[in-house]
Amino acid sequence: MSDPTEANNPVEPTPADGAGERHVRVVLVDDHRMFRTGVQAEIGRTEETGVEVVGEAADVDQAVTVITATRPEVVLLDVHLPGGGGVEVLRRCAPLMADADQPVRFLALSVSDAAEDVIGVIRGGARGYVTKTITGTDLVDSVFRVQEGDAVFSPRLAGFVLDAFASTDAPPVDEDMDRLTQREREVLRLIARGYAYKEIAKQLFISVKTVESHVSAVLRKLQLSNRHELTRWATARRLV
Repeated sequence: MSDPTEANNPVEPTPADGAGERHVRVVLVDDHRMFRTGVQAEIGRTEETGVEVVGEAADVDQAVTVITATRPEVVLLDVHLPGGGGVEVLRRCAPLMADADQPVRFLALSVSDAAEDVIGVIRGGARGYVTKTITGTDLVDSVFRVQEGDAVFSPRLAGFVLDAFASTDAPPVDEDMDRLTQREREVLRLIARGYAYKEIAKQLFISVKTVESHVSAVLRKLQLSNRHELTRWATARRLV
């Protein structure tokens, strides 16, 4: 005969060794499906990492819809997205970030390491910013730190934020930069760093023809003649 106390006092399951008792619900927002798939494979093994990926999105509208529906604890947010970029997602999700009982926190995860991108999303309400060179283990750790309310940055990027918020003066408006889209700025920086068109295409997951189109648009908007002038222009603004 079985012991009746066993039915009244069931044994609690033992958590997986890798994750312990930690658990965080995450939404991935990035316009590159292959990258989302890679992140999901790297950190989304819930029993090992404690990270549960509850949704994905490829643009601003999708992101707002998925985040609102799933109410994750942390959103991994790319800076450059169709529909207005990561800053627009943050703007539209501001009420969710301000929810005292169940706040949604954002961690920017981007290929860009430009100061204006970092400062823009932090001013928008993100709790941190890491680049896509981060390891899976460090990314998991960063997600849990953001869940707990910490601010997390890749080492080189922390200085941008400290410098920006240490100054009481708002940064001057650069009307020339404002003419460029976020993708054009990204291509501009890579061109200025000496990348070939094929290298830029590979890094940004776009075609060489698309790179050429962005470069032509940048030259036209800035009234420059060639990539050498473009490099000088970017260097003068410390974008390299």
